[in-house]
Amino acid sequence: MTAPVSLSAKQARSIAEATARINIWSGAVRSGKTIASLLRWLMYVATAPRGGSLVVVGKTNDTVARNVFEPLMDPALTGPVSRRIFYNRGAPTANVLGRRIEIVSANDIRAESRLRGMTCAGAYVDEATLIPETFWDQLLARCSVPGSMIFCTTNPDAPNHWLRQRFILRQGELNLKFWHFVLDDNPSLDPAYVNNLKAEYSGLWYRRYILGEWCMAEGMIFDSFDPDRHVVDHLPLMERWISVGVDYGTVNPFAAILVGVSTPDADRQRRVYLAGEWRYDSRQERRQLTDAEYSARLGRWLDTFPGSYGPGTSGVAPEWIVVDPSAASFITQLHRDGLLPTMGDNSVLDGIRTVANLLAADHLRIHRSCQGWLSEVGSYSWDDKKAAIGDDVPIKLDDHSMDAARYGLHTTQAAWAPLLEPLPAY
Repeated sequence: MTAPVSLSAKQARSIAEATARINIWSGAVRSGKTIASLLRWLMYVATAPRGGSLVVVGKTNDTVARNVFEPLMDPALTGPVSRRIFYNRGAPTANVLGRRIEIVSANDIRAESRLRGMTCAGAYVDEATLIPETFWDQLLARCSVPGSMIFCTTNPDAPNHWLRQRFILRQGELNLKFWHFVLDDNPSLDPAYVNNLKAEYSGLWYRRYILGEWCMAEGMIFDSFDPDRHVVDHLPLMERWISVGVDYGTVNPFAAILVGVSTPDADRQRRVYLAGEWRYDSRQERRQLTDAEYSARLGRWLDTFPGSYGPGTSGVAPEWIVVDPSAASFITQLHRDGLLPTMGDNSVLDGIRTVANLLAADHLRIHRSCQGWLSEVGSYSWDDKKAAIGDDVPIKLDDHSMDAARYGLHTTQAAWAPLLEPLPAY
């Protein structure tokens, strides 16, 4: 089976050498590891032993569709073989080369039960570090058909993650093959794209997603933040008011951050702005507000926000009001008041990476009036104790404006990201 793509030497070697019970491709984003693993999986499906199920595993059905089946069904990758791959997004099964493939999501500790009763002849695992350890152990036990093999990809995680400690570091002891990819291992990428990607990541994300290192999360989270570069005293004219991110608090502070995208500057570049902030700290004010009072004050703040559409104007109508998903009663109140809230995406690590990438790429500015955000950013740090056990989480202290901005930016990324592409020069 030959795919109509040009493979790097490392990709070709990994495909040829992936003959172990467990085969792991790890490394940087866009480094070619996924393509190599998928082609090897196709080869395996064509010859896999009978008498057991073939399984594709991912964190969610959406990630399985995006990371596994979209590439497999792309003729540019798999050529005429793509016509023998049948899958409908969200379906529990697929058909690949005449073999039935079970689709299993593994997004929490309960996922392990989805494998019980199965006898497997092989498995493909997407983003292996994101699945629960108990699920992985159950998968190993279920791959009991003689000759069964497991193929998986992963971006690097903490150095003491269970996949690295229990499996990768024991490569010599186990029936396991492992390949490490860095971004520069993919010669098919446009050099300008590679340079842009390297510029857009910093700190932890650069080491993991560019260099492919398994490294600890430590120190300041937004280590590329530079007050002299990122903080502004004046807002430019805004092309779109994207969102207000809200971190709800009753005893803790309530924080709302307004997000906008500017019109192109002299270099024909738009930027995302944290344009304003409204906070209420019940401890300082010595009075807690009700949901209705919070909703009314938030609405008044938006209605009176100064200079929103140019000199002499006021008021802003953001496209989304993105709220802390745990604030169910406040979300209900906003609906009653006609403000149409959206539940925020609380994927903490993904959201932090979105903000970090914006700062590193010089695509984010913070207005000096966002005093809560500016007071929190310097102490917003990784939790060393959690990192020691393999968990990347921030210290939960004085992070209310951090969370509000994360909701407002990460949840609406699909709306503002295309606007940041530089305009062509004429």
